Amino acid sequence: MNIVVVGAQWGDEGKGKIVDVLASRADLVVRYSGGANAGHTIVHDGVSYKLHLVPSGIVYPDTEVVLGTGMVIDPEALFLELSQIEALGVDWKGRLYISDRAHLVFPSYKAEDKAVDEKRRYPIGTTGRGIGVAYAKKAFRDGVRMIDLFDDKFFSRLTPQEKRFVEPYLSRLEPLLVNLVSFMRGRVSGNILFEGAQGILLDLDVGTYPYVSSGVSAPAGASLGGGVGPCDLDAVYGVCKAYTTRVGYGPFPSEFRDHEAGLGDRIREIGHEYGTTTGRPRRCGYLDLVALKYACEAGGLSALHLTHLDVYDTFDEIGVCVAYRIGGDVITEFPSSISALEDAEPVIRTVKGWKRSLRECRSYDDLPSEARAYVDLIEEYTSTPVEIVSVGCEREETIIRKDPWKRS
Repeated sequence: MNIVVVGAQWGDEGKGKIVDVLASRADLVVRYSGGANAGHTIVHDGVSYKLHLVPSGIVYPDTEVVLGTGMVIDPEALFLELSQIEALGVDWKGRLYISDRAHLVFPSYKAEDKAVDEKRRYPIGTTGRGIGVAYAKKAFRDGVRMIDLFDDKFFSRLTPQEKRFVEPYLSRLEPLLVNLVSFMRGRVSGNILFEGAQGILLDLDVGTYPYVSSGVSAPAGASLGGGVGPCDLDAVYGVCKAYTTRVGYGPFPSEFRDHEAGLGDRIREIGHEYGTTTGRPRRCGYLDLVALKYACEAGGLSALHLTHLDVYDTFDEIGVCVAYRIGGDVITEFPSSISALEDAEPVIRTVKGWKRSLRECRSYDDLPSEARAYVDLIEEYTSTPVEIVSVGCEREETIIRKDPWKRS
């Protein structure tokens, strides 16, 4: 069975933990997009792993992982990450592969990334890792793919600086490269998990453009970046938090306002809402059901996997954004216009909190009725079932309502 896991908000939804849970039964995990600007933190057997390029399934000794065609890869960052997880006891050799069509990120791209952002009509708050430049060069047909490093004619056209950068990595990269389409053809009988980066609302086409990532972070990217056809994908799962966060610039209708700063600070500290890659604090807001429903529809999600529900354990009441007020009109459709989103005021519905810890709950029936009502509200509004509920950062703190590896 082939399943896709994507973020259903603006990234940072807890995909790392969900992928870790699902990867325990996967034969292969394919990361299909993004670069070192993405970050996953997973806790496995009491050890915390901070991953940026390497798929989360790497912590399972019998699971193969692939850095897919849709990724842009900084080899220096990659091998540093591999050395770090190796120091934590992960033996990755012989089960990590890289699509030979994946593009490279060179050091010069990072300075260019920041310089370009300063000159934009709308600065987006780039992480400065050169990801946008790599994707831009790819679209401009001036990028460098992994396979190109081993083409003497192509290699001769690299700049002296580019050659000096990649030469120490050539002997280590070459045995990892695969023709991904052929590689995937030989693994059609197993359980394959396609892991996305960022989130649907950061997708280049269906996200809040121009405040988006440069790659394809919507589920459709799993086909192109994962070396399979769209009909080969059996289910698509979207991960969302019990509230909403965003990093960097861009519209965020349900963001806590100035008078709600204390609420935002409280959630940020309880939920540890700081970037895995950058360390910068995330913007926090009410769960935005308007945006989440749009993500479910734009991504064709089979189900939602809800994380961070336990962050609300001590709250008397919980606010949820159920509509936007724009220019006197109340709407429930997610606008395409950035100006409309920037002007939108959230219409908040308040629901009762549960005032008890959820971290010991191991079945859906163990959840207090107020927590189940919160989940019911999400399902009803988005017309999408919530099939996994995370009540803590540990792997066992996960309630599975329906087996994700089986579709009826």
